[in-house]
Amino acid sequence: MREIPRRPGELSKRVHNVCRRRNLAESTEKAYWGWIKRFISHNEYQHPQDLGEVEINAFLTHLASDKYVASSTQNQATSALVFLYRDVLQRERMDFSGFIRASKPRRLPVVLSQREARHVLELMTGKTELIARLLYGSGLRLKEVMTLRVKDLDFDYSMIHVHESKGKKDRKCILPDSIRDRIRIHLEEVRKIHRHDIENGGGNTRLPYAFERKSTRASREWLWQFVFPSSIISTVPKTGEMIRFHMSQSTVQKAVRKAARISGIQKRITCHTFRHSFATHLLEKGYDIRTLQELLGHKDVRTTMIYTHVLNKGLSVISPLD
Repeated sequence: MREIPRRPGELSKRVHNVCRRRNLAESTEKAYWGWIKRFISHNEYQHPQDLGEVEINAFLTHLASDKYVASSTQNQATSALVFLYRDVLQRERMDFSGFIRASKPRRLPVVLSQREARHVLELMTGKTELIARLLYGSGLRLKEVMTLRVKDLDFDYSMIHVHESKGKKDRKCILPDSIRDRIRIHLEEVRKIHRHDIENGGGNTRLPYAFERKSTRASREWLWQFVFPSSIISTVPKTGEMIRFHMSQSTVQKAVRKAARISGIQKRITCHTFRHSFATHLLEKGYDIRTLQELLGHKDVRTTMIYTHVLNKGLSVISPLD
């Protein structure tokens, strides 16, 4: 058995190494380390190796009883602590079931009508409007759009290849015909930026984990550039390398919120609302649930089935008033 890290810096490094060995997403690593730090803070900065089931269950109960966190939030915290003790600290025989679970309310997603969706899109401009049309027209998650690379767009087959999405799964999505030409024009502008970067000694982008070691030149190749690159060049903290990352998700989120506010539509509209609307509108057109499951990338068809509840809610009932 490996020596257990005792200092905070050593624990952080060990968590990072185990995450990379298990090929976890960077967002997962960030979330796990955040929960580990909260767990340590809650226990007055004692080392996790000196804590056990009592402290773990007390912390998870505290989240539900005192912090009133959502069920999904508590589940994420539980996964982080299971990861810490079983994978990092290598303590296999741990009981993670003795805590009060947060209630999981059954909520239906907010869905826009086709008229409402088009109205919000018409109030947006520039790159964020094109991204929003992809969210609605392809049913993609915001992060999936942000991490699209040039090679992922197949114009001949009107398809988008989504790589290593949620659950590390690949899938194919629709590339709407109505915006194909606009995306081509957009890519020409992106290519000019990329050429300018190369002429000035740059042109590098961030590659999937460990791929750069396999192909040292890929980071400068056009096919690997982000479809929606950032307007600024960033510095990688560990290496000092200058790269052009993708556009920030918050830029799109702010633009959608602004358009939603101006539209006057009395619904809570976010980027993910377009994905919900995409699914519901395809069901309205008669597409089967299995096709929809593949397009959305759901592991379990029961996740997709929630849109049938949205679609049928109240449609077959006539009010006594009418």
